[in-house]
Amino acid sequence: MLLARLHEIIERRQLSALFQPIIHMQTGEIVGYEGLIRGPSDSPLHSPLNLFKVARAANLTVQVEHLCRRIVLEKFTELSLPGKLFLNVSPECLLQPAAKHGETLGFIHDIGINPERVIIELTENQPTYDYELLLEAVNHYRQMGFQIAIDDLGEGFSSLRLWSELRPEYVKIDMHFIHGINQDPVKLQFVRSIQEIAKKSGTLVIAEGIETTAELLLIRDLDVAMGQGYLIARPQAAPPLAPPAALVAQLRKNNLAVYPQDSGAAHRSQTVGRLLRQVPVVSPVMNNNQVYQVFVDSADLQIVPVVEDGVPLGVITRAELIDRFARPYLRELYGKKSCTLFMDRKPMIADKNTGVQELSQTIVDADRHHLFNGFIITDQGRYLGMGTGHDLMREITQMQIAAARYANPLTLLPGNVPINEHIERLLQSEVGFVACYADLDHFKPYNDVYGYRKGDDILQLTGRILSAHSDPERDFVGHIGGDDFIVLFQSDDWEARCNTILSAFADCIPAYFNETDRANGGYASEDRRGSQVFHPLVTLSLGVVKVEPSRFGTHHQISTAAADAKKQAKKIAGNSLFVDRRHTRASGVSDATPADLSDAATLAEH
Repeated sequence: MLLARLHEIIERRQLSALFQPIIHMQTGEIVGYEGLIRGPSDSPLHSPLNLFKVARAANLTVQVEHLCRRIVLEKFTELSLPGKLFLNVSPECLLQPAAKHGETLGFIHDIGINPERVIIELTENQPTYDYELLLEAVNHYRQMGFQIAIDDLGEGFSSLRLWSELRPEYVKIDMHFIHGINQDPVKLQFVRSIQEIAKKSGTLVIAEGIETTAELLLIRDLDVAMGQGYLIARPQAAPPLAPPAALVAQLRKNNLAVYPQDSGAAHRSQTVGRLLRQVPVVSPVMNNNQVYQVFVDSADLQIVPVVEDGVPLGVITRAELIDRFARPYLRELYGKKSCTLFMDRKPMIADKNTGVQELSQTIVDADRHHLFNGFIITDQGRYLGMGTGHDLMREITQMQIAAARYANPLTLLPGNVPINEHIERLLQSEVGFVACYADLDHFKPYNDVYGYRKGDDILQLTGRILSAHSDPERDFVGHIGGDDFIVLFQSDDWEARCNTILSAFADCIPAYFNETDRANGGYASEDRRGSQVFHPLVTLSLGVVKVEPSRFGTHHQISTAAADAKKQAKKIAGNSLFVDRRHTRASGVSDATPADLSDAATLAEH
């Protein structure tokens, strides 16, 4: 039934082309479109996944894929779309003996498209083992003028190795790593790492699946070159020639996205032993046919170590063995010979007590195949197990996150390290912002009378109020320590937010006192001399400094200026706001004298 429907679709060319724009992340301009395909809307083969699943089962993959290319290219030309066309091509199709590599070029010339405008986007549906043959096919396309892109980096079977082997001009990051990146420090670190590798290798990165403004701005701030997703435009038969004006305005606005913070416990493991995995071993007396059967019996097994009397001799990879056996007569010649024939005799070996950072540097400095092959873990030279490059990268990423983002254990808000990092990001980007230093008044005597547990409750309340009345996409809330907090506002309505914070605190704080103290507006306690001293209810003071580009050089200068503003706020009774509006020199030292302060500030009492 489905096969007959597929033949009908092929014969009648019942496929439709859709296009999704790809934009430049700094300017918002459309740089090209990804060409997508759909079957008839009333057919179970409407989805491209179903379409190609049936085609593969019927051995019609090449025929269907070439038809898809023709329809996408024809429609792209008919619509006169600007920029480049990203044309989906599967590696398995490139490797098919029946694939006609020159057919696409000839058709492109016939319809009048310059091959330099076409990007061959490799989409993985099945594992790729023959990288050498695939590289030959890719270079064949390059010689015809095409460029290469790898789709869904991080999602496919071997996308990292494809990147290393093919050195594409573009690489697309799978949407899994983009969705919620503004709330997930691990995804953030993954994308940052990919972007760093891309810069060094001359590859342009495209972020797929952008669906929110927060994701868009964070991707922009990571200096990712291009992006696509539903926020920009959905795939359409007649796509827009320009992105939404509001989106372009957001991209060009001079502000910075707030990085997500890690509020979990710091990752403490630093040794290779943590990465240990138990992997089946083979003996050097085994022949290649026997090792091949080991791989056949364990579909997920990619590598096996060769061990003799507990001592590792080398490793054999699935890809290497299958590649050898795929060549004519090699299995017949070498199948019964010792497996050491195809063994890597110089594997990466690390003692279980080796530092993760040390091993990472060793692998970076060594041949790149060690990252894909993994490493043998030993105990004083005796085989223990294996570690993978993926696990090593994950461990390094977690350690970097823990080292870069310390969180206050009470409020779970970012501490001094990420606070200073964010200020430096703002300064380097020459983004104007407002530093608001928040401090509790009469807090120490409250702790003495009500106890530190109750005091912690007020600190948590303060953190919640500051966060609730800040924009999580634009404003950064940090806990300096004790009863000191800071908010780095990029919101235009920062002053109204400050006043709302003070009002919310004033409404909530009475509940943290007993009925008598609430009625009296405070309480009496003995000081160190034994005298009775009256203390009012705890209040909140906000000291604000407006930071304009080039007026401060470091986070130290901003911290000093904000602390000075906070001191002035604390001189005002009750919940108060002090805004230092004085002209500030680049040194961060104010021109105003203490006598000028009242004239240069806005005072608010709640």
